[in-house]
Amino acid sequence: MSVTVALDRTAALYDRVRTVIPAIEWPVFADDIDAILDLKRRRNAVILAHNYMAPEIFHCVSDIVGDSLALAREATKTDADVIVLAGVHFMAETAKLLNPDKTVLIPDSRAGCSLAESITAADVRLMRKTHPGVPIVSYVNTSAAVKAESDICCTSGNALKVVESLGTDCVIMLPDEYLAQNTAARTRVKIITWAGHCEVHERFTAAEVRALRADYPGITILAHPECPPAVVAEADYAGSTADMSAYVEREKPARVVLLTECSMSDNVAVHHPDVSFVRPCNLCPHMKRITLPKIRRALETMQEEVTIDPALAERARRPVARMLAVR
Repeated sequence: MSVTVALDRTAALYDRVRTVIPAIEWPVFADDIDAILDLKRRRNAVILAHNYMAPEIFHCVSDIVGDSLALAREATKTDADVIVLAGVHFMAETAKLLNPDKTVLIPDSRAGCSLAESITAADVRLMRKTHPGVPIVSYVNTSAAVKAESDICCTSGNALKVVESLGTDCVIMLPDEYLAQNTAARTRVKIITWAGHCEVHERFTAAEVRALRADYPGITILAHPECPPAVVAEADYAGSTADMSAYVEREKPARVVLLTECSMSDNVAVHHPDVSFVRPCNLCPHMKRITLPKIRRALETMQEEVTIDPALAERARRPVARMLAVR
């Protein structure tokens, strides 16, 4: 197909993202976008995209978008035969856990996560042995093997609700140390932590927040709870990526900075052209492995398929389902 035809077919999609994608770049994306839309129809496929995907993926080919909690919930509702997860590997595993009879594809299996890699199933078993009787809450940013050793999962959006739903005085929360500490600051439940960190969020500092306030008087600063507690303390608001997006929608700040992966700002900015976004750009190298050409290739070849041993999946599915039941 000629580039001209693809440009004509995708013109309406470009209108959505023209404020964040320069016109000169669009011809690079148009052919892949047009092909992906056609492949989705032919394969009866849906694309689930995390908030950290680049705008050309998030706004132009995705069917379901959101944070980890939203993707986990919506993955159970689709009647598609094929799910393409535009995110990192643990998200694709979670989609497979919740949709064992569907084909789940990840466009690049190397799209990992520093948090998921910071803990193993053996580590969880050791924690359980060290703290007998203490329930284990595992962040969804973990492997299926780690989930299988846990009592319940959580996301950054529901961590507090999950911790307090257990009705205990103490919980173990793995693996993100900062999410656990930021959650502990909001509850009377004692939280035992693990020293895992997100390589994107751990780089933000309180000094950087103060510098932003000095450089941009009146700026509103939103922080992800995977940031260090000192950063969260300096921010105006802390919440998951979904919470941040909702805050901008609700409060309409004149100027805002989102202390999280930088594609998030582009994706929220599309819907809020009147809000000025300051972008301290911390890229996630794993998320950025997912590109339009790789999504296209995944749908063309039906690779790379995510599989989980059925016995492991049965054990891992329970803590995820238990999380989804918390409201």
